Amino acid sequence: MCLGIPGEVIELMAGHEDLAMVSVEGVKRAVNIGLLREDDGTLDLVPGEWILIHVGFALSKIDEQEAKASLDFLTGLGDAYTDELEALAASDIT
Repeated sequence: MCLGIPGEVIELMAGHEDLAMVSVEGVKRAVNIGLLREDDGTLDLVPGEWILIHVGFALSKIDEQEAKASLDFLTGLGDAYTDELEALAASDIT
């Protein structure tokens, strides 16, 4: 099962314009944020904001309330969510 997981942007990575360090329940990984750029190349994203992540890519910005509700729901899924967190922790995208 593949899930979109909310993550909080910790930092935009200097020297890697399409990467951000993101925390998902304490697991920190680099995530590609290139899909969030506008057609003109601008990026409206700052540390502290939340994004929806799927297979290492940020799909959209979400607000903190939606992120918390999604995390609560995913926690209720049990093993499926645990598997996704373990896969995220094992990844090494830099």
